[in-house]
Amino acid sequence: MRNAIIAGAGIAAATWAGFQCYLPTSQVWGKTFIGLEPGSRTLALTYDDGPNDPWTPRLLEALDRCGAKATFFMIGRFIQQQPEIARAVASAGHDIGIHTWDHPNLIFASSSEVRSQIERTQNVIFDTTGVRSTLMRPPFGARTPATLRVIRKLGLEPVMWNVTCYDWKRTSAERILSHVERQMRGGDVILLHDGGYRTMGADRSHSVEASNRILQRYGDDGYRFVTISQMMQETTAEAAAVTVPGR
Repeated sequence: MRNAIIAGAGIAAATWAGFQCYLPTSQVWGKTFIGLEPGSRTLALTYDDGPNDPWTPRLLEALDRCGAKATFFMIGRFIQQQPEIARAVASAGHDIGIHTWDHPNLIFASSSEVRSQIERTQNVIFDTTGVRSTLMRPPFGARTPATLRVIRKLGLEPVMWNVTCYDWKRTSAERILSHVERQMRGGDVILLHDGGYRTMGADRSHSVEASNRILQRYGDDGYRFVTISQMMQETTAEAAAVTVPGR
């Protein structure tokens, strides 16, 4: 009986630990950026798995119409295939973040493999756009303490999210918007996709339409759409404005 209890506790602990590797808002295995304090009128739209033709350019058009900025976490091999799209993202003033070379689950990768995936992607971003990216989002949101150590040793900021839109699967703009409405609290980092990690050309029409609706709805409500870098600057400014009692 005692052995069964111990075994059960071990299984439960392993399950909990594994869950924390994927939970986007968890800080158990290390600090990651997930947005501002609730109540902020600032939002960050983030897009994974691009650049993707034709959907990334259509997102750029939607963002430009609203004067909004966003962050695109790009896959290295897709940048290599669509360098003009990557350059267009950078030229429009959006952030470009690293999303590895070919989207492996980094939980199962060695530290040297993680480093290679990041550096190879960082190099192609720089060679293509002239931008030295300082942001990194692990594929599937999967990370361990070892993964985060490599990211930080390379001088990068790990970025997760706190609003999940589930737009990587077949869905509709209406459902995506309802996910946002249910999770929104202000100061959010919203996860969307402009591509699919398996192949170029993944249909993201629903993500583009949902983005249009999000921009319209929350823009009309007085929210600002900024890049992750801009949001981080606001975090730093807020921290500097805090007065320490007794000083």
